[in-house]
Amino acid sequence: MIKSELIAKLASENPHLTQRDVERVVGVVLDRMASALEGGGRVELRGFGAFSVRSRPARTGRNPRTGAAVKVKAKHVPFFKSGKELRERLNADE
Repeated sequence: MIKSELIAKLASENPHLTQRDVERVVGVVLDRMASALEGGGRVELRGFGAFSVRSRPARTGRNPRTGAAVKVKAKHVPFFKSGKELRERLNADE
């Protein structure tokens, strides 16, 4: 599902809201989540999962085409850990 599909689904399930209102709400929610992660925080959605930021140290990588050593800078990357309820729903039929 992509963002526009999410907005369309929410708008169809909530006819009292306009498409523009739903788009604004989804935008604000995602922006607040990104802002929390930017500040080094954590975003937890009970039953779904938690988003956090992990640090990756600087390292020496390889150019796959030439095999030459390349320095890769330290960076921060988003990390998602699924919640128990989500894992159970995904594995319910097994």
